[in-house]
Amino acid sequence: MKLQITLTSIFISLFFNNVYAISSDAADCNKAYERGNVATATASAKKALGIDKNDRDALICQGRLLSAKDDLNGAIAAFKAADTFSTDAFDKTVIALVMGHAYKAAKQFPQAISSYQQTIQFAQAAKHKGLERMSHVAIGDIYLEGKQYTLALEAFMFANKLDANDNERGESYERIALTHHELNQHDLALEHQLKAYFMHEKAGTLDQYAHSSIELGRYYAIVKNYTSAEKILNKIINFAKAQGGAYFEAKGSCVLAQVKVAMGDVSSAKDLVAHAKSIAKTTNDKALYEEINQDTQHLF
Repeated sequence: MKLQITLTSIFISLFFNNVYAISSDAADCNKAYERGNVATATASAKKALGIDKNDRDALICQGRLLSAKDDLNGAIAAFKAADTFSTDAFDKTVIALVMGHAYKAAKQFPQAISSYQQTIQFAQAAKHKGLERMSHVAIGDIYLEGKQYTLALEAFMFANKLDANDNERGESYERIALTHHELNQHDLALEHQLKAYFMHEKAGTLDQYAHSSIELGRYYAIVKNYTSAEKILNKIINFAKAQGGAYFEAKGSCVLAQVKVAMGDVSSAKDLVAHAKSIAKTTNDKALYEEINQDTQHLF
């Protein structure tokens, strides 16, 4: 979700660069929203719309704010009003996208998918592959959450064709791998997770690299390639320890514990789980501690 919000903010910025003129209050509203300063954003939107009730950019910001406050009807009304003052395909693409996000946040999934499909149509007309890709990903995420894995896979494969760089390819491969895993197609899951790992090793953030490594270890274990699983997990545990990545050190240790149990080394597995829990306690990460309990509750 955080990534989605960040990417949406990037394209909102592109949208503002695309318009002829934008009021300073509308610009302040969207900047404050992207920083998470709701009070300032709300005040700026109110000021902008007080000056001009038809301020398209302020209406977009108002819609985003109302969505964040769980006021779906108000958000959609604001976006539709903004759309009235939008003329070209790019402008309409951005508005359809944020409308889709509002529906998705409210768990109105059929309406969200419809908005994202509209976004795709506008993006194709605007020749903007980035927004088209984002919409396919959003649709896939909805289907994945709804356990409609075949449809999710189709959406993620479409997105993969639109990837513009190795980072995006890594993200797509990881989603495709997870969907194959949910479909019990474990060889295909491993194949795509390996691709994701290499992409993130080359171009991803440290978090993306660490996460892809742990998932690769998990998928190796599922196909009973314990030697490869142990190798990649030990590598990422040591890497996380060196980089101060306590969360990934703990998560990697949990997955390695599962591998050790599968190999018959229960003693080492217990030590790894204890180590993971000690990390969670030391960092006062209650959510991580709960994750460890859930991941290991049936292990021994």
